[in-house]
Amino acid sequence: MTIPNRISAIVLVSFVVISPLAGLDASKACLHVAAAVLVFGACFCLFAVNVMGGGDAKLLTASAIWFGFEASLIDFLLYVSAFGGLLTIAVLLLRSQENLILAARIPVPRLLLTAKKIPYGIAIALGGFAAYPSSPLMKLALTQFS
Repeated sequence: MTIPNRISAIVLVSFVVISPLAGLDASKACLHVAAAVLVFGACFCLFAVNVMGGGDAKLLTASAIWFGFEASLIDFLLYVSAFGGLLTIAVLLLRSQENLILAARIPVPRLLLTAKKIPYGIAIALGGFAAYPSSPLMKLALTQFS
């Protein structure tokens, strides 16, 4: 279960294109970049000790740039943690019932049952969607276009 680099690149490039259109000035954009660098540092440490995959680290970093140093970054990370916990429980339950699932011919990707890791990109995406309405860019866009 690999997150393609192009996904993280699209998320990052989208920020670069959309942030000026939403009215984010250069000084605030630098704070968004600093927040992403901080998240990358934490993710790199987790990657170095083999707790987090590289794709997850890149996607989390690219997503964090959208929130900057605001309360919405904490919201985003908490949502990712909550969705990640629920996803982990669901995957562990699936894996505990592997024989039943295979016997009943329920269409579940084999890799989901056999891989040792959890597909955390799903939790990162859900966390981003849940936290985005409170993000600074969304608030700027709403005030600018209303």
